[in-house]
Amino acid sequence: MAPIPFLTKKRKAVTRDSPESEQVLLSSGGAELELALNGSISYSEDEISDDKSTQSTDESDIDSIQLSGDESFSDEIPSDEEEHFWKQEKDLAKATGTAAPGTGHDSQSEGEPPNHTVTTDANGNPRYLYHHIDPVYDSDDSDAPPTTNTIGNIPLSFYDSYPHIGYDVNGKKIARPAQGEALDALLDSIDIPKGWTGLTDPSTGKPLELSQDELEVLRKIQMNEVAEDGFDLYPPTVEYFTSKTESMPLSAAPEPKRRFVPSKHEAKRVMKIVRAIREGRILPYKPPVEEEDEDPDVKRYDIWANEAPRPDHPMHTPAPKLPPPGYDESYHPPPEYLPDESEKKAWEDQDEEDREKEFLPKDHASLRKVPGYDRFVKDKFERCLDLYLAPRVRRSKLNIDPESLLPKLPSPDELRPFPTACATIFRGHKGRVRSLSIDPLGVWLASGGDDGTVRIWEMLTGRQLWHIDLNSEEAVNVVRWRPGTDAAILTAATGETLYFIVPTILSPDLESQSRDLVDAGFGYASDTKSNTSNTKTPTAQWTRPSSTLSEAGVLLKATLRSTIKVISWHRRGDYLSTVSPKGQSSAIAIHTLSKHQTQLPFRRLRGLPQTASFHPLKPIFFVATQRTIRSYDLSKQALLKTITPGARWISSFDVHAQGDNLIVGSYDKRLLWHDLELSVRPYKTLRYHKKAIRAVAFHKGGMPLFADASDDGTVQVFHGEVVGDLMQNATIVPVKVLRGHEVQGMLGVLDLDWHPTQPWIASAGSDGTCRLWM
Repeated sequence: MAPIPFLTKKRKAVTRDSPESEQVLLSSGGAELELALNGSISYSEDEISDDKSTQSTDESDIDSIQLSGDESFSDEIPSDEEEHFWKQEKDLAKATGTAAPGTGHDSQSEGEPPNHTVTTDANGNPRYLYHHIDPVYDSDDSDAPPTTNTIGNIPLSFYDSYPHIGYDVNGKKIARPAQGEALDALLDSIDIPKGWTGLTDPSTGKPLELSQDELEVLRKIQMNEVAEDGFDLYPPTVEYFTSKTESMPLSAAPEPKRRFVPSKHEAKRVMKIVRAIREGRILPYKPPVEEEDEDPDVKRYDIWANEAPRPDHPMHTPAPKLPPPGYDESYHPPPEYLPDESEKKAWEDQDEEDREKEFLPKDHASLRKVPGYDRFVKDKFERCLDLYLAPRVRRSKLNIDPESLLPKLPSPDELRPFPTACATIFRGHKGRVRSLSIDPLGVWLASGGDDGTVRIWEMLTGRQLWHIDLNSEEAVNVVRWRPGTDAAILTAATGETLYFIVPTILSPDLESQSRDLVDAGFGYASDTKSNTSNTKTPTAQWTRPSSTLSEAGVLLKATLRSTIKVISWHRRGDYLSTVSPKGQSSAIAIHTLSKHQTQLPFRRLRGLPQTASFHPLKPIFFVATQRTIRSYDLSKQALLKTITPGARWISSFDVHAQGDNLIVGSYDKRLLWHDLELSVRPYKTLRYHKKAIRAVAFHKGGMPLFADASDDGTVQVFHGEVVGDLMQNATIVPVKVLRGHEVQGMLGVLDLDWHPTQPWIASAGSDGTCRLWM
């Protein structure tokens, strides 16, 4: 609180120094003014007494000071200013209707009991104690706002000499918070040993102690001082070369020519020698000539004796001259040759190699104001470098016929027979015809399509002989005849089911042999199940179809785990393989017809399988993934080689009848020929199609023919002759392009197959027809 002004004007004023911040105790207040509830201002002896650390003038001058109302208990006569102060205070109390300060109690309405009790303090003065106010509502201290300082806009610097910083709403003092001086005093009271660093010696594990000299060295290094004692950073200057000129008695300077006096005796001797040289009596020194003994038997010829100048080489061409400068190279070019700001910025942003010109045209008022060309030396150096590293020789033009550079291929007329025209069209399928196959006898043609039916046609007439609806919901993806003429068994795959069909159009003997071959596996399968107690889930379920299919000729079906896309028979007719690209570990399956068994030869495949095939002569099995073809030895159960055609996605492949060559078709419109004995890389790559290649096939009857089918609606027929001579490569000649199928839904020819004995080929298209080409 601010001090009361009339207390400061006593005749015997008490003077004392304000306590420093370090001398103020946090728990007790020093001499301070305290307002009593009755408005009186009292000072006790303890409150007026000065602190021990301050210098008091005289403690006996003032015993105590008590003021109440307008009466002063001081023995001094009040001054005029004090009387004026008390008069203003009484007038203010009368105007507001409240008791003046020092009346001893607050104003109260008459008839009400007082809300305080009067006691006596330590000095014998009356002390008013007010009762505790009981609120009429249920109060909750948890909602009370935090203690706030109520001093208003008064600066806190007014309280620097007091232990508190203000008052709360209840009039209680707010103590000053603790500062860092207490922590500093605590740290100063702790004894720290000399040389203590807080570090640990890594060699001993004990605290690292430094001597006074070492600490001094560290202090000097920290203060950027020289650590060595006695080193003087500023030694006195040694003047090795003084500015004072010293006169020396001797000098090494040569004698001046003005002091030279010629000798008459030396002049006579010189003239004597000159006279002797003129007369020839003194000859100059000549070294003796070394004479070699020449051998008369050795003849020497001088090849340069009769050399005559010869003209330049006829093939030499002089370097072309530089073109004359243009307008843009002038020192005062026309305005249209000067670049603007945008062109200058574009030229500067370009790389030096991309710039069309090495300079920008500039305009100068006169030739003498043209500066030097900064790239002069570099341009001349590059010009000389071009002349040195790029010699020019006149070359004679070669008159070569481009056709002579092409390999000499036989004429297609000399390579006959091969199919050239469409002989028969087979119509009957609703939708695409996905697959077809010609029987080993070359009499019937089997086809399967999106309508879920399998149809058998007569080759020459195109008449439909037999058909069956296997699945009305799923398409027939592939059909294949069993190789061999002892039986006629047709396999067809729709969805996950593989059907074995013996058509009813066969002769009785052939039909009986075919049925016996299919039914032979039921007895073996039943004996195997009775002898084994393995409860493992079978890879495929071999069962008989429904009675309706059995009466139509479907004798057996095998259900796999995923959709079948490819069927390939072994040459003996007892084994066949199926490919299910989405089957993962069960994608490749090998089936045994005589035992009704299915094997999964691969636990894990590298890549997504596309197709598979058996070697025509050896126990080798080929498996094609998207980018590679792997060959496995079935007898040794080992990988032989990995063929890399280089295609992005392999669609199909076929092995030559002799087993040494392989053709691969891909979805990236390439047909690749592989020589298995030569390399794993393709021997020749053929690009004749505009769209993807769907199927490829060799002629199995010994004719040097092969063909491919594409989505562009064409069938390409090639002549491919393979000889037994290892020194001669295969002859590959394109002979015919067969067109007739319509492209529907971005699909063209989907499958093809060769006649077993004739140079005929059959194709299946997305237009719902099959065609026989002869």
